[in-house]
Amino acid sequence: MIALMNRLLFLCLALLPGLALAKPIVVGVHSHTPPFEWRQNGIDTGMHVDLALRIGRRLGQDVQIRRHNFQTLLDKLERHEIDLVVAVSPVDRRRQLPQSDPIFTTFAKAYSLPSQPYITDWAQLAGMRIAVKVGSFVDVFLADKDWPFEIVPVDLYETGFRRLQAGQVDLVIAEQYVARRLQPKYDRVHSASDPLIYGSFNFISYAGNDALIAEINQQLRQMKISGEYDRLLNQWLGIGREKVDLEATQSRYTQAAYAVAIISLLGMIVTWRMSRGLKKRDSELRNELVHRRKAENGYALLSRQFQSVLDGLPHGIGLYDGQRNRLWGNDKAQAFLSVKHQLVNANGPLDLDAAIVAVLKSGAASVEHYQDDQGRHWELRCHPLLQRQVVVMGLDITEQVLLRQENDKASRLASLGELSAGVAHEINNPTGLILQQVALLADALPDLKPACDAYEQDDPFWEVAGLPPQRALSELQHCHESIHDSARRISTIVSDLKRYAQPDHEHLTQAISLNAVVETALRLTTNQHKAFQLTTELCPTLPMIQAQQQAMEQVLINLIQNACHALPTEGGQLWIRTGSVDDRPFLEVEDNGHGMSPEIRDRIIEPFFTTRRAEGGTGLGMAVCARILAEHQAQMNIDSTPGQGTRIRILFPPEKLA
Repeated sequence: MIALMNRLLFLCLALLPGLALAKPIVVGVHSHTPPFEWRQNGIDTGMHVDLALRIGRRLGQDVQIRRHNFQTLLDKLERHEIDLVVAVSPVDRRRQLPQSDPIFTTFAKAYSLPSQPYITDWAQLAGMRIAVKVGSFVDVFLADKDWPFEIVPVDLYETGFRRLQAGQVDLVIAEQYVARRLQPKYDRVHSASDPLIYGSFNFISYAGNDALIAEINQQLRQMKISGEYDRLLNQWLGIGREKVDLEATQSRYTQAAYAVAIISLLGMIVTWRMSRGLKKRDSELRNELVHRRKAENGYALLSRQFQSVLDGLPHGIGLYDGQRNRLWGNDKAQAFLSVKHQLVNANGPLDLDAAIVAVLKSGAASVEHYQDDQGRHWELRCHPLLQRQVVVMGLDITEQVLLRQENDKASRLASLGELSAGVAHEINNPTGLILQQVALLADALPDLKPACDAYEQDDPFWEVAGLPPQRALSELQHCHESIHDSARRISTIVSDLKRYAQPDHEHLTQAISLNAVVETALRLTTNQHKAFQLTTELCPTLPMIQAQQQAMEQVLINLIQNACHALPTEGGQLWIRTGSVDDRPFLEVEDNGHGMSPEIRDRIIEPFFTTRRAEGGTGLGMAVCARILAEHQAQMNIDSTPGQGTRIRILFPPEKLA
């Protein structure tokens, strides 16, 4: 009952740590000596534990029990990781740490092998090897004195008993309760003296914690006055009361288990002798049953394996009978059936029952392609089986369809690139001719001015194209400049297109300028950004980087196009910046568009993910950009807020500086 109450108390303390009104008192225990302290069913119990809990309740504080070996407890006590340790102290000598009033008295005496004489005084120990537990009250008593014997320090009393029985020491001076618990395990060790050192159990604490010891002493005295202390002693140490000894209990249970096992074995032998005749008669039946079970187990294993294979297929598979009842389906069949009512193709909505009937009538398999409300593509296959059954397989082929479309688009783009290169070459010829003729016009205009002046003096009303001569010359100069600038612009755009269309099979890098990349990308995307307010902030001292010119232009063009798609028709603003942060060049594109939610931002570099599927978006642009930047060891940081805009910064590592 006491153990049950302790377990309930510890369970409450474990479930309600946050309700403690004060810092808990941590008490360390180390001994396995009933009735003072021991662990039973994973819970520490005993008189010392019960006393600590009672004092904690009187002080209004939780008490936590921690079990370690004695040396570890002393180390933790010194580091203030625990508050109290129950230890024995000599009655005539106090420890250097604060200690409480005595809890219970005890004594230590000598233990030896049968060959040793009985010890009546300390002088008889001269020249002997005496095992003493480090930190025990025996160690405290013997400290700071010169003794005529050799002190052999041990970590546990049991270590001393083991060394005594092995002949490594001559005597062990041990506390009586622990020694009584150990003696059954070491049958050659016996008492060899009267009490040599008297001691008492005390609570000890770390230096400076005298206030807690004073409170404990006050509660101990009140318990003694009220009689609670006597009742506690009578509960755990009362005369005639049988106390729990775990080792003895375990020994009794072991003996009982052996007895039960022997009885069971005898019963099995008797049963075997009685059933031997019956076994001979039904051996054939048992053999048949074994073979049948093996066959059934093999069939069940094969069935599970076949089911696993079918569940692992990407198809949703269902088996239907002639009445269109579904007899079986794998795990992915439910996904197909959930969208069955959404599937349509050129022939109309999917009618699965009609498809099953048609296959049963024709006896030939059918393959149809459908599309659901979300734009996903599905393939439906129906195969006839024996006994008028049909296997229906549904597969989501969206990714294959998109890949095929992207492959076709890539082929068209490759052809368009080759065509663009040829067209660019053809455009360059007339553009060069225009630039040559404009140069001739530029040289002729200054020579025509004196002639116009002279002719105007002769005929003050003379006009050129309906304009006064001077104004006409000014307009011609303006036309010359416009034609020259436009032709140069055509030449530059054609050059950019040729370079963009050229495939970069070797992926060779070169020293490039990010500012030049910005200028080229802006020229190629003029139609996209001309409807918005564009601001460029280019760093004039930006160092060159080692990269692929065409790849960087492709990345920036894609970012500009995405930004333009996100901008409103009115008030749209676009910023293009270059600079350097911590010796890392960067390229930045910012817009004040509709922004992105965190869910979309986390997925924008996934292949085939797009929010513009209805407008023709493929979801490959940002995926390609991410791949190109990964090849250049560049880092893409995305900062986007819904309704406020997006800023994408591409940072290049210092190793990429040219």
